[in-house]
Amino acid sequence: MFYTIDILGTITFAISGVLIAFDKKMDLFGILIIAFVTAVGGGTLRDLLIGNTPVSWMRDITFTYVVLGSAVFAIIFRNKIDYLRTSLFLFDTIGISLYTLIGIEKGVNAGLHPLICIALGTITASFGGVIRDILCNEIPVIFRKEIYATACILGGIVYFVLIQFPIENNIVFLIAGSVVITARVLAVKFKIALPTVYR
Repeated sequence: MFYTIDILGTITFAISGVLIAFDKKMDLFGILIIAFVTAVGGGTLRDLLIGNTPVSWMRDITFTYVVLGSAVFAIIFRNKIDYLRTSLFLFDTIGISLYTLIGIEKGVNAGLHPLICIALGTITASFGGVIRDILCNEIPVIFRKEIYATACILGGIVYFVLIQFPIENNIVFLIAGSVVITARVLAVKFKIALPTVYR
């Protein structure tokens, strides 16, 4: 289950990266690089922070194949994916949900405090997008007032509340992941944003 979630997160973030690269009119190499950093950037930072080296995608070549395959798929079927164009938002939202859970589980397995686990989940989910946005000359979404990292934190809190009860792990993952997706979707739909400190 855990490995499957990791693969699904990699696929959705890689596709999200390809769509951004298309918007920026990058060449093929640029598209592949953006797909790669979006998919594995957050996980790489997480692994470095907890001393899990070589980082996961270096130890398991499957992730490289998954990123390349997802990028090629997104390039070939770009017009089809464009019809979902909730696209970038859709894939990004699913991606942060899956990666939040992956990061939290890594923290739990490392025996870390729940607050640190939630931080690791948020880093895993958000920082691939941060690196992507910086490379694409954009202000990263999590540094703007959009609800993004906050949705990851809410999902993490729900995860740790639920594991206090005799609930099957798969159900915990499903509910916590749904909280991340729902929080993000509702925030965008109803234009809910964090307060700003400037005028």
